[in-house]
Amino acid sequence: MPFIIGFLAATLRIATPLILTSLGGLINEKSGITNIGLEGIMIMGAFFAVVGSEYSGNAYIGLAVGILAGVLTSLIFAFLSIHLKADQIISGTAINTLAAAIPSLLLWALFGMQSQSNGVDRIAYSPRAREIIGSIPIIGDFLLELNYMVFVALILVAVFTWLLNKSRWGLRLRSVGEYPKAADTLGIKVYMTRYKAVLLSGALAAMGGASLSIVSGNIYRDGMINGRGFIALAAMIFGNWTPLGALGASLLFGAAEALQIRSQSFGLPIPTEVYYILPYLLTMIAITAFGKRSHAPAALAKPYEKGER
Repeated sequence: MPFIIGFLAATLRIATPLILTSLGGLINEKSGITNIGLEGIMIMGAFFAVVGSEYSGNAYIGLAVGILAGVLTSLIFAFLSIHLKADQIISGTAINTLAAAIPSLLLWALFGMQSQSNGVDRIAYSPRAREIIGSIPIIGDFLLELNYMVFVALILVAVFTWLLNKSRWGLRLRSVGEYPKAADTLGIKVYMTRYKAVLLSGALAAMGGASLSIVSGNIYRDGMINGRGFIALAAMIFGNWTPLGALGASLLFGAAEALQIRSQSFGLPIPTEVYYILPYLLTMIAITAFGKRSHAPAALAKPYEKGER
């Protein structure tokens, strides 16, 4: 039982950055914009959350700084892909390249180290919160293994499920992603809707990155995102562009990584590297098996020119 509880808790913790980032990718693509730069936005969120926490002494301010960095990075992508109508794949690649370079340049200037930051204040349960949570019957010990960001991610899945399917905002967003010309005819501001979607996506992906650096840990290291932005995109496709589907796929990828982390306790004669490649193997399988069956927005990755026929 302790192993199962630990494994489930680890799955949720590991899946949380993927859930948040796949929600961001989902909002992006529902508006007709594809952004492979989510990896880079996660990097920016993770790094600047640590910077904010270091210089303010408050992890929550650090989280806000990380989110702001993600939004500003997304604004660059939005300007390139929506305003200038640049190729969205190339623009996303540029964001990833830029985001990978910035922390490497600033780590030495801000922390005096080449590949990692100082340890900083992190978001964690307070002693009083641990006491209250631990006193909950049956599930208290399990909940203590989680963190605040897990609950935020699960709540956001429920919120965006309702917003996308039941709200006026969701209808407008989906119409812009499916048939922007018709949406424009009905008075929906296509460019503004897409800009807002990209910025919201950036905030979510930055939260995903920050959850790694100041929630699960308290430090930024070069390479700590390690392809999670791309795995989150695969989770979104695997989940057929729905919040609940993205949640399920993220949990699957999280379980694969949790299995890799705990593999040595099994005592099986299987190389650790086999477990290590599981999340990436699942990513390739998901894209291959479900990419053609999934129903992407009809206008995905197609720049819109107002007034075109």
